[in-house]
Amino acid sequence: MASLSLKGIRKSYGAVEVIKGVDLEIEQGEFIVFVGPSGCGKSTLLRMIAGLERITGGELVIDGQVVNDVPPSKRGIAMVFQSYALYPHMTVYDNMAFGMRIAKESKEEIDRRVRSAAEILQLTPYLDRLPKALSGGQRQRVAIGRAICRDPKVFLFDEPLSNLDAALRVATRIEIAKLNEQMADTTMIYVTHDQVEAMTLADRIVVLSAGRIEQVGPPLELYEHPANLFVAQFIGSPAMNIVKGKIEETGAQTSVRLPGGNSVTVDVATDASEKGKDCHFGVRPEDLTVTTADDFLFEGTVDIAEGLGEVTLLYVSDIREDEPLVVKLPGIVKVDKGQKLRFAAEKAKLHLFDADGKTYRR
Repeated sequence: MASLSLKGIRKSYGAVEVIKGVDLEIEQGEFIVFVGPSGCGKSTLLRMIAGLERITGGELVIDGQVVNDVPPSKRGIAMVFQSYALYPHMTVYDNMAFGMRIAKESKEEIDRRVRSAAEILQLTPYLDRLPKALSGGQRQRVAIGRAICRDPKVFLFDEPLSNLDAALRVATRIEIAKLNEQMADTTMIYVTHDQVEAMTLADRIVVLSAGRIEQVGPPLELYEHPANLFVAQFIGSPAMNIVKGKIEETGAQTSVRLPGGNSVTVDVATDASEKGKDCHFGVRPEDLTVTTADDFLFEGTVDIAEGLGEVTLLYVSDIREDEPLVVKLPGIVKVDKGQKLRFAAEKAKLHLFDADGKTYRR
């Protein structure tokens, strides 16, 4: 199994630079997830690791060897694509064995690896079937099994669940999580735009934006301590509520004036030079609660109430100019459209960012 090191990795298409100097260390056995909006460069970065895209600048090191010019077949990497890419005329067994036959492995070794991978992925009853006789989730497991059979140093997954329906996504995600437990020493890099996949599968998440890394860390660290506004609003669903404010008092705790005239004390330290500066105040929808007390953060009118059973989403006007404030309450909450409510949150759940969007650290 392998560790990876990305040192100043860049990728340009002519004059257009899409990966802008990525530095990242990946330890052996880690499950790393690349997330970010469409066009941020996450799939391009994965394809550069695989050798399917040439590296314009920087070094890619796998197990101490610089592999910039090493062909894909020699890097010890197996990739699972968004599409299953199975041979329709071959059985499950033959699809999984195909790569090893090309590599001229012995029949005994091929049979051992195929049956071992099939057992891990619960595909043994389907080895004699053609792909057309399988469900979408089973086909994707065959594609994963084909990668396992290559016995690679690194697994790469490029949005492998995006073609599945909701139920199959959940089932296959659980299969990948089990696979990660069973192959604990195997390094895996996974690309997705789905936050649930990222939060539930990753040891560490790499958040990308416009070809740059915004933050790297364990899922809950990114959720609780985002490095900037981009990460704060990208991690979490619905996105963190952000309102403009002004710093009134500084010190071990910071006082911020919010829209509507309320002042709130945030448990972050600022120095005296920050006094009077514009800032961004953030609170997650799930951290807001309804209150009748005079000590509240926001007061607004409920425009829409969405009852989803497990949670109720409220969209509240009169607080932000461009969009409603979103409040996520647990369970079923009866709220009438047009009702005026006050909302509060624990001090420890509040976030503060400077005018440029960088987090004030606690």
